[in-house]
Amino acid sequence: MPSAGPEGAGTMAGRVRPITLVGTPVLHRPCRPVEDFDDGLKELVDDMFASMYEADGVGLAANQIGVDLRVFVYDCPDEDGERRKGVVVNPVLELPTLENRRLDDGEEGCLSVPGPHARLARPDRATVHGFDVDGEPITVEGTGLLARCLQHETDHLEGKLYIDRLSARARKKVLQEYEALRAESSAESGSESASDTG
Repeated sequence: MPSAGPEGAGTMAGRVRPITLVGTPVLHRPCRPVEDFDDGLKELVDDMFASMYEADGVGLAANQIGVDLRVFVYDCPDEDGERRKGVVVNPVLELPTLENRRLDDGEEGCLSVPGPHARLARPDRATVHGFDVDGEPITVEGTGLLARCLQHETDHLEGKLYIDRLSARARKKVLQEYEALRAESSAESGSESASDTG
């Protein structure tokens, strides 16, 4: 999930991996549960944080760097503006009951669909139960942008992008804008490389 504004990233030990884009199969199917809480998992999490910060995001799921595992990281403000940072392995999302649910009709975007944003109503509170990198049980409660982030990243691990929750018309508009930006960007890089060879 992209950042809403400039925020300090800090330094991370991980290496930056390319962000997987919409249409890549790993983004469109449920991810496998993590079974081994080992050094490989810690390394993956470091890489996820590094990749998220490089892409100016506030949340990132493992399949967004091409890894088919149920893990996401976040560094995101809640409704009070307090930055919350962490990792959730094998998350299970819990939303308020219908009678206690208030919707936040905010803008949403995605690092895997870079560029466009769209309004998407989601509950303004969310709780995720899961594990940390050592396999210890954790619970993360989110409000405001963090609630949206927890829902967005858990969706990723189910093989669902935010655009899959939009109306057909809104989804088409986002994808058209995304494709137009991609075409423009590749035309620009094409003309730059042509001028470099001259």
